[in-house]
Amino acid sequence: MSWGTELWDQYDNLAIHTNKGIEFLDKYANFIRDRLAIETEYATKLRRLVKNYQPKKKEEEDNEFTSCQAFRKVLNEISDLAGQREVVAESLQLQIIQGISLLSKTLRDERKKCLSNGTYLHQNLTTQLAALDRAKRNYEKAYRDSEKAVDNYKKADMDLNLSRAEVERYKNIMTAKIQQSDDAKNEYANQLQKSNNLQQQHYHELLPEVFNRLQELDEKRTRGIREFIIGAADVESSVAPIIARCLEGMVKAGESINEKEDSYKVIERYQSGFTPPSDIPFEDLSKLDTLDSSQESHFNHVQSSHLTVKGTISANKIKKRVGIFNIFGGNKQQKIIEACITMKNSLTADGQKEDFSDLPPNQRRKKLQAKIGELQQKIQQETAARDGLMKMKVVYEANSSLGNPMTVEGQLNESEHKLEKLKMDLKKYQGYLEKANQIPMANNSPQANRTSSMNNGHRSSRHSNGSTEDNNYDGDFQPDDAGSLSRSDSEDNVAQIQNGHNNNNNGSSASPESGLGTSHTSLPGSGHGSAHENAMGEDAYYETEMEPLQPLGTCRALYPFEATSEGSIPMNEGEELQVIEIDQGDGWTRVRRMNNSNGWDEGFVPTSYIECTLYA
Repeated sequence: MSWGTELWDQYDNLAIHTNKGIEFLDKYANFIRDRLAIETEYATKLRRLVKNYQPKKKEEEDNEFTSCQAFRKVLNEISDLAGQREVVAESLQLQIIQGISLLSKTLRDERKKCLSNGTYLHQNLTTQLAALDRAKRNYEKAYRDSEKAVDNYKKADMDLNLSRAEVERYKNIMTAKIQQSDDAKNEYANQLQKSNNLQQQHYHELLPEVFNRLQELDEKRTRGIREFIIGAADVESSVAPIIARCLEGMVKAGESINEKEDSYKVIERYQSGFTPPSDIPFEDLSKLDTLDSSQESHFNHVQSSHLTVKGTISANKIKKRVGIFNIFGGNKQQKIIEACITMKNSLTADGQKEDFSDLPPNQRRKKLQAKIGELQQKIQQETAARDGLMKMKVVYEANSSLGNPMTVEGQLNESEHKLEKLKMDLKKYQGYLEKANQIPMANNSPQANRTSSMNNGHRSSRHSNGSTEDNNYDGDFQPDDAGSLSRSDSEDNVAQIQNGHNNNNNGSSASPESGLGTSHTSLPGSGHGSAHENAMGEDAYYETEMEPLQPLGTCRALYPFEATSEGSIPMNEGEELQVIEIDQGDGWTRVRRMNNSNGWDEGFVPTSYIECTLYA
């Protein structure tokens, strides 16, 4: 079926229909544009969402958990999904929008031509019909005039009163009118034939051709919409496998979450290596009644004399440390300041110690291993840089036109120095790690240390130098708890010493090595250097009978150590010592050695200089 045959008389309706069809095509194009904008906006918002939820730098350590790793994989898949939506938008723009625009322009141009041709054909037919109508009217007039002329001739011919000339005149008029009528008839017949031929051609050939062309254009437009709809679906289908893989990746990311593994990693991160405290022994107060009175009198005696018990145990007697409040005179002041500065410089950027000895054993090992890995990577990079400089130097020496070998000499020396320093640091941290691996973890627990310090049900309180005093007072009176020594105070005093400020009246320092600080066995008024204590000479002694500390283990000196300040003792490499107080986080361990002349020597030595073996 064709429009030219079936719709030969629907020119105007076909013109309207084809125009509506092209407008519908443009409407579909606007729909695709709006969808394209939505796809683009969706992809942009997805990317912004992924960016907003990317792990922050401070959260990097949490990425080891499977849940965090799975979430990061999901973010990556969503980023890929956003990329596919961008591909859809781009394909819709290139394949659909541009195709529709081109087709719409073509259809409009061809429809315009067809309608122009149809209008021209209608004008020709209308002109021919008008000519036929004129010819018909002329023929009708000429025919009436000829009939009238014939009637006048007949009347004149029958009228005997008219002359022969008059009759001949009417005859000539009749003959002219008849001739005009015949000519008009012939013209009418000719115009009628032309009109019939043109009308036949117009409605059977010319106009159907125009209508058929419009039909082809409309079918082309309809076929284009079909192809564009299928093409849009194909664009979506082309990215569907990738989107499906993204979704599969999300599913796999979710399935990769292992709650048991995450729990184990939490243990790995926070495990200190310490063991829970052992059972607290029962204190039979009935057996300690005999000791209470003697110790109370001892405490009252100490309180009345306003002396602070600070010293080292020697032959079961407490020897007051020498020069506690006079160390800031002469060279001793300079040595203490240098020791404090050295202690401060040994801290890392995050406030931890260089060997991470202030961390629990497990965490210390992890930090050391990470530091060793970092140093090894830096050594590898620096080695590659040095090798490159050496090759460049060889090339310059072989061909001086390329460059001066001396220009890389300084860089090569600097690289060698950096490499040597990195190797020294690596060796140092490997030593730290080896020492950390040799220290038993369980006995480093402060709880275990606290438990082991209880002897025969006595409560023991450490002095600033590590000595103990048995306290048999009731639970209502515990003077030791309020003023217990915090070795971290020594680090706080470093800045005060460097800036020339001192909170103590006599300028004393809380350095663990020097044995200074607020002892938790200090009596009221004695912790800040009273005038009575200041007046004592360097050889003054305060002696009282005291039970010595029980050893916690043994240690072996890895390096020789020279005592440079009060409270520390020297040791030789390989020397065996007893450990009576473990490192409290300040880098110093209190040890004891047998002295043939004086009995026992006790004092502090650097923890990194010894290898400890603690009792189980």
